[in-house]
Amino acid sequence: MSKSPELADLMATLPLDADEIDAAQRRISDVVAVTPLQFSERLSAATGAKVYLKREDLQVVRSFKLRGAYNLMVQLTAQERESGVVCASAGNHAQGVAYACRTMQIRGRIYVPANTPRQKRDRIKAHGGSFVELIATGKTYDAAAAAAKDDVARTGATMVPPFDDPRTAAGQGTIAAEIVEQLGEQPGTVIVPVGGGGLIAGIATYLHERSPHTAIVGVEPSGAASMTAALVAGGPVTLPEIDPFVDGTAVRRIGDLPFEVMAALGAGIVSHGSLPLMAQPRSGIPGEGTFAMIHTDEGAVCTALLGLYQNEGIIAEPSGALSVAALELVKVEPGSTVVCLISGGNNDVSRYGEILERSLVHLGLKHYFLVDFPQEPGSLRRFLDEVLGPEDDITLFEYVKRNNRETGEALVGIELGSASGLDSLLERMHGSGMHVEQLEPGSPAYRYLT
Repeated sequence: MSKSPELADLMATLPLDADEIDAAQRRISDVVAVTPLQFSERLSAATGAKVYLKREDLQVVRSFKLRGAYNLMVQLTAQERESGVVCASAGNHAQGVAYACRTMQIRGRIYVPANTPRQKRDRIKAHGGSFVELIATGKTYDAAAAAAKDDVARTGATMVPPFDDPRTAAGQGTIAAEIVEQLGEQPGTVIVPVGGGGLIAGIATYLHERSPHTAIVGVEPSGAASMTAALVAGGPVTLPEIDPFVDGTAVRRIGDLPFEVMAALGAGIVSHGSLPLMAQPRSGIPGEGTFAMIHTDEGAVCTALLGLYQNEGIIAEPSGALSVAALELVKVEPGSTVVCLISGGNNDVSRYGEILERSLVHLGLKHYFLVDFPQEPGSLRRFLDEVLGPEDDITLFEYVKRNNRETGEALVGIELGSASGLDSLLERMHGSGMHVEQLEPGSPAYRYLT
């Protein structure tokens, strides 16, 4: 495909290009699987578009991270291989590095946050075998990254960055090359999860050059929107706090290289409401698709994750469901082709209780209250008979403070039959004469419940 002068000038300023991504595809083809592009009847019916799921959860390490790790490590010199490698990861990049270490017989030390799910830790050990040492440290990816950096300074090993390296980003960008080849045409929209930014940098670079009419949407969890913060600030910033729940994308600071790509390609920010795509061309080049960053709350991610499991039988991790959660926020042209990247499937089954809880809260079906019950016989029975609706259910009841006063305060969790039933429930509560306080999500007291 010939480049316009404007496009050629822009691509010359970027730290990687589509030719390098094509070269990466050739380097990794013997090891990395070409993952399916699966049509989703359910999501297509819901959106009016033709929605496909790019199944990186079916990659050999159950995430896309092997692509970048292997592309970088296969280019190491003999001396660098002999000195070994080091990486930091929330779990998925570590599995890719571990698999590459065992495949190429390179020694590696892998640093992960102490709260990395056990399932991911076990898989790192299984993929790396005797070639890797797993070290858990700190509470966040950033703490693990600092420890890995210190290791490299002490030992002279080679760092394998999870996102902030052109070789890593080029490997991740091979997903875009596969999507275009599998569709046989330029997709209308590609929705990509964003953590450290290597994935979106590689995919956006390739699509910008080889599929210029494609709209690109990057999506972050609201509790760790580091790329959005960087675009607002005009450069990478370190977030003071993040919600680690969507662990694969819970990064305090976006990478310098990914930010450079996003800024050069003119990524915009949409914080509220729906995003009408194709509204403005990215980078000011006529005829091109848009490039936007959005974020979605963790409850919506959980709802999307459960929907994938219950309908398509896909076991996604929270980060892997980000792109599907974003469909609620993105207005797509009827009949257009939309690709949602399912970035990984390394989910710990023990987390499903919390995932279900967050989803119910997001859907407006789960609510918590502090209720002062009269300390007299039959008060709970009256609450059940007169306050609770016929389809409502008490999921939690615990006295917070019970003494010789006339009332006793209890924490009550209620699951509604329908989200629309909340107003009538509140009316019945206030009409009962009991003092009732609803605990709002995000409040200090509420954090103890979820």
